[in-house]
Amino acid sequence: MSRRPAVRDAAEAAVPAALADLGRLVRIPSIAFPGFDRADVERSADAVKALLDDLGIFDRVEVKTAVVPETGAEGMPAVLASRAARAGRPTILLYAHHDVQPVGDEELWESPPFEPTVRGGRLYGRGAADDKAGVMAHVGALRALTSALGTDFDLGVNLFIEGEEEAGSASFAQFLSDNADALRADVIVVADSGNWDAVTPALTVSLRGNARFTLTVRTLEHASHSGMFGGAVPDAMLATVKLLSTLWDDDGAVAVAGLTARDAATPDYSEETLRDEAGLPAGVSPIGRGTILSRIWNTASITVTGIDAPSVKNASNTLSPEVSVVISMRVAPGQPAREAYAALEAHLRAHAPFGAELTFTDVDCGDAFLVDTSGPAVAAARAALEEGYGVPAVDIGVGGSIPFIADLVREFPESQILVTGVEDPHARAHSPNESLHLDTFRHALVSEALLLEQLDTQTLRDA
Repeated sequence: MSRRPAVRDAAEAAVPAALADLGRLVRIPSIAFPGFDRADVERSADAVKALLDDLGIFDRVEVKTAVVPETGAEGMPAVLASRAARAGRPTILLYAHHDVQPVGDEELWESPPFEPTVRGGRLYGRGAADDKAGVMAHVGALRALTSALGTDFDLGVNLFIEGEEEAGSASFAQFLSDNADALRADVIVVADSGNWDAVTPALTVSLRGNARFTLTVRTLEHASHSGMFGGAVPDAMLATVKLLSTLWDDDGAVAVAGLTARDAATPDYSEETLRDEAGLPAGVSPIGRGTILSRIWNTASITVTGIDAPSVKNASNTLSPEVSVVISMRVAPGQPAREAYAALEAHLRAHAPFGAELTFTDVDCGDAFLVDTSGPAVAAARAALEEGYGVPAVDIGVGGSIPFIADLVREFPESQILVTGVEDPHARAHSPNESLHLDTFRHALVSEALLLEQLDTQTLRDA
């Protein structure tokens, strides 16, 4: 049997073990957010290291951390593995992350979030899709390659399995700088995106940037009785509601001067599909203007993702002196995130009602990403995806953000970056009942193994 069919058969055979190991990873609640147990993230990193050690192909496998430059604090543990290329072959860097989002309201989960559960052709659990499935796609593809070719292949392989992506990748740039030689590669595969649907693979060629911050609105020195002073004194909630309402027009489109949009065609995508994939009820209308995908991929969006104010349970007849909200803005590809943030801050300051005092804290910005699709690695990836899934790959944009890719571009400007994924539109990453479509995972693992086989036949000039 020739190499490529052997690799494909080995990849198909590798899927059950990969899913079993994925289940074991899902059981570890590796949440890197402040307030959660760091020991769980460390345990998750150790489990990933053990999987990479068992491959027997790396010159070294280490659990490493880097400091957060702004604070000097130690970042969360990542797993770094490296294997030098030989005979002029390229080196590929495989990225995924082993940390996960908090579970939110556990009552909304149909099965326990850290107990992997299979039903309806999907594996449910926090991290089952985002992004421990990405970790296991890499591991499974490498198992297939070594099963078919042995451990004596020439392709250089580096792995970087991050431990704090969901929490903002605070030490990511420092980690890249500290370990540049061990991470440097001709091709970088970031397995942290999605596909067009459960049966159609995709290469992500654009990602929006992001700007996230906390806004505090203050109108009073202390709380006051709403009956005694209401009607004459503006409370912070009134000011906050009026201020936030200026961010969107009547169609729900962002109404902030200075934000740009990308002019790029988008594939056909119906409102019916949007309703199905987003869970939009029949009586609720979409927002914005233009094609649906242009609204998601190519323009800015603003979402209020959190609010600190008196709860319903603790409500009293009181004028609130201060309200804080978390604002998350997605930035159109092509606009620097800091520039977009400056435009949004200027808008909020200019529209503060009643002279309300505004404070901006915890500002976090990440730039958008546009892929250069002219490189040979992109062509190889498209071919591998088509072979692995059985249908041609689609180039897609993604409305979400992966800010650390800008760090990769800055540190490794000559690398060809491929953004792939194991998720389908019903994965519900970050939400209750997150799940992995099992057939999509199988196709993704097979496709990556075929890509590795192809790169193992190329020279540096080809890649």
